[in-house]
Amino acid sequence: MIRLFLLAVAFFFIASGPAAAHPEDEFCKVDGGMDPALCLALQEMDRPANAVGQDSGFTETETIDFERPALETFALYVKIGVQHILPGGLDHILFVLAMFFSTRRLRPLLIQVSAFTVAHTITLGLVAAGVFAPPASIVEPLIAATIALVAIENLFFKDMTRWRPLVVFTFGLIHGMGFAGFFGSLGLPDGQFWSALIGFNIGVEVGQLSVVALAALLLWPLRHRISEALYRKAVVWPASGLIGFVGAYWAIERVIAG
Repeated sequence: MIRLFLLAVAFFFIASGPAAAHPEDEFCKVDGGMDPALCLALQEMDRPANAVGQDSGFTETETIDFERPALETFALYVKIGVQHILPGGLDHILFVLAMFFSTRRLRPLLIQVSAFTVAHTITLGLVAAGVFAPPASIVEPLIAATIALVAIENLFFKDMTRWRPLVVFTFGLIHGMGFAGFFGSLGLPDGQFWSALIGFNIGVEVGQLSVVALAALLLWPLRHRISEALYRKAVVWPASGLIGFVGAYWAIERVIAG
């Protein structure tokens, strides 16, 4: 079970590659680079009258509606938020897994997840609202560095340290800037900002909690049937070491790429 889990994680890293952290998907898809309704509308401006809805990146013809209800926008951006994590946000997935491997107990894990959620919600809202705009060339290497640092800490401490919630909160602020960068690239019709932002943030949370739930489900038999020392040696150290290596590699790569 342990070997299968680690092999699956390693294969996912290799198959996805560093560039998969924030992929640019096909034009106009829900998880692509622009709000689907706005993107379709811009496409239709350049199409013949009899070609509406063709080759848009959707499986069915859709009606362009800039006045769509707020609830519809909310639901759309919940889906976009989930997809930004699963499967699109490999770097955020690794950070969540690094938190997961830091403890076998539920309470410390919930404290970390809560601190991370509050922090990235703050910066997501501030950056998306235009209060400040950190450059991606700084944010992306920092996100990778946070992954490495949290994973490496797991190798030296067998449970959550007293300072870990503060560290996770600080790093969550950085991840929120990354979420905001993606959210801002979507492009929104007027009057859709708050319903889209709230929906996107909820979708991100659903995606992150799904990662925690899946990891817990896969490792549940081991977490409660073997000793803490054996669990750390067989699971926490290899997994955290691999996550830390990938985070450090991405950080260096992104600094070089500028």
